[in-house]
Amino acid sequence: MKNFNYKQFLIENSAFVTFVLLLIIATAIMGTTFFNITNFVNILFNNTIVGIIALGATIIIISGGIDLSVGSATALTGLITIAVINATGSIALGVMAAFAAGIFMGLFNGVLISYFRIPAFIVTLGAMQIFRSLSLHYWNGGGIILGRAGGTVLDIDVLGFRDFSNTRLFTSELLPNGLPLPVFYWIALTILLAVFCKKTALGRHIYAIGSNERAANLSAVKVKQVKVFVYMIAGGLMAFAALVEASRLGSMNSATSGTLYELQAIAAVVIGGTAMSGGRGRPIGTFFGTLTLGVINNLMNLMGLPSFLVGAIQGSIVIIAVLFQMSVSKMQKQF
Repeated sequence: MKNFNYKQFLIENSAFVTFVLLLIIATAIMGTTFFNITNFVNILFNNTIVGIIALGATIIIISGGIDLSVGSATALTGLITIAVINATGSIALGVMAAFAAGIFMGLFNGVLISYFRIPAFIVTLGAMQIFRSLSLHYWNGGGIILGRAGGTVLDIDVLGFRDFSNTRLFTSELLPNGLPLPVFYWIALTILLAVFCKKTALGRHIYAIGSNERAANLSAVKVKQVKVFVYMIAGGLMAFAALVEASRLGSMNSATSGTLYELQAIAAVVIGGTAMSGGRGRPIGTFFGTLTLGVINNLMNLMGLPSFLVGAIQGSIVIIAVLFQMSVSKMQKQF
């Protein structure tokens, strides 16, 4: 214990430490109203969609990029998914359509950023408008309901798609409502992405590009191809999140679905310790960053505070997180 470096531990695990401190504060304020397993399950379940999207945002930001289009892309992907399921009666085709749409949107962004050298902020800002406009145009500013088309009730078998998000496991006296499947999806994807980033050559290349793109290029890293692949991975994760949302609700809306997901995802990534300048960050940090935002939202609801203030609190925490990152960078230079 004498050799334990507390500063280094704080630097490497800042997201987890922040989350634990917030749990202690929330418990001190609300007691067992907050600190109970049913509430914890609700926090996990309510943040799975943004959490999965934030995983994709993590590797994009690590690579030195940004993606502002994921909210609009989630809405469009979910709408396409339900439309295909309703039209074909096939859940499998709907799932394939979702991943095809998500990966294509990632490819679209990645190619423009990498090969046409347009700044990621501009490309994804434009893509955000394109995807949302397409959703509003083709669905007339409205939405779509699973199992219904033009007011006609379709084959009831397609409603099985809802089991993808609404199935619960491990029901017991301790967990009367069980654990929702999306929680397991989120945890599994976090672990897989963490292994990918740490154990694969491609994962290390993503960090290298974010740290110093020129040096990575001189080191024979295929920078353009890696960047495109990063956006495609993020597109696939976004598509998975869209499937979870479409399945959970049984509907999607072209105007409101996915609203502000991009900002919530970026906030979770920053709170999770990923540097906005690129080259540093971990998926597990983003996991705890997302939970931190979820606990704040949950605590404010339990305290009866106005919901309109949630964004102000979250925004303040993002600013504090960035200031903390700046101090961390100074600390790291001392090692």
